[in-house]
Amino acid sequence: MAVIVLQEPRRKTSPPAGGCALFALGFRPFYLLAAIGALLLIPTWVAGVSGALAFSPAVPMLVWHGHEMVFGFAVAVIIGFLYTAARNWTGLATPRNGALAALCLLWLAGRVTMLTGPLWLAAAVNLAFLPAASIPLARVLIRARARRNYFVLGILTALWLADATLFGTFFGWVDMAFLDILHAAIAVITLLETVIGGRIIPGFTANATKQTTARHAPLDQAAILFTALALLGWALQVAPEIAGILAVVAALLQIWRSSLWRPLATLRHPLLWSLHVSHGWIAAALLLIASQGLGLVNDSVVTHTLTVGAMAGLILAMITRTALGHTGRMLRAGPAETAIYSSIVVAVLARVVPPLVWPEQYLHGLWLAAAAWSAAFALYLWRYAPMLWRPRADGMPD
Repeated sequence: MAVIVLQEPRRKTSPPAGGCALFALGFRPFYLLAAIGALLLIPTWVAGVSGALAFSPAVPMLVWHGHEMVFGFAVAVIIGFLYTAARNWTGLATPRNGALAALCLLWLAGRVTMLTGPLWLAAAVNLAFLPAASIPLARVLIRARARRNYFVLGILTALWLADATLFGTFFGWVDMAFLDILHAAIAVITLLETVIGGRIIPGFTANATKQTTARHAPLDQAAILFTALALLGWALQVAPEIAGILAVVAALLQIWRSSLWRPLATLRHPLLWSLHVSHGWIAAALLLIASQGLGLVNDSVVTHTLTVGAMAGLILAMITRTALGHTGRMLRAGPAETAIYSSIVVAVLARVVPPLVWPEQYLHGLWLAAAAWSAAFALYLWRYAPMLWRPRADGMPD
């Protein structure tokens, strides 16, 4: 079963209707909100830690940054994607119009209260969002008996538990380190990425390049299992020797698995190479986890390889592709898309390379990474905000 079906547009005899279609389907408002959030939050964070901007969020600055990137930005994209994909999986409607707008307002309230407080209100609003967004999705999947996709409900539940645990530490109810909880949430999202990536990347590549790609279920399962174990070991700070062995095995399995997807055939197809490169950062992060036991890297390098490289890279690759396909446009990348994908590659390199080879240039790398990140999402908004707002270009209903 395809994760998300994208067809070339079919033009109706009448021109597309005017007006606003922002709340017609889940990807539209959540992709737009996530991109706006990404554009604003990272420069704000860098300006805050560098002393160029003074502000006091509801929680410590580092906590605010990590929380907003994972439970704000990434979760918005995940919900938008799943609402759109679930309609394809089941043929049943997911939240739209007023219900979808209400969920978007709840997500926005979470971003505002995390910045302004009070903490109890930020906790209440943020912990309300994932259940409110997950229940309609669960109803659709259960009604359609889409058992193959029930795992996404487990992913969303795990993310909610991580967020609840995080707020529990703020109130003194849970004795855990913030970074351990954040790493666990990143591990959950990475697991979702590699499962979904294994479903869509080979198929998209074969369709566009007309070359045969391969998928082997035992290899896929082994790669996913060892990746989950390695990331769990990293998040829970198990013995470096054990985490390192698991990470090396997981990385080798991921490299073997993705080599069957014909990555070199995609070099002339930005919509494809962006997926392959972004998924490849997962293997790179696993190798970095293995090298932690040798004292060669720190947690920040691993974290940003997974978040800026894999997470944001795959998000940009998917929110461009699905926005084109689901607004009735041809699946073709132009200069804007190439610049978007290239900018996020610059962002991850600027964020992780200086700490490894040139630590005294860390702050310069941070500013460069923020600039490249902002350029990627600014270009996305310039190119895609009108598509997300307006009805489909081919005149078909969402």
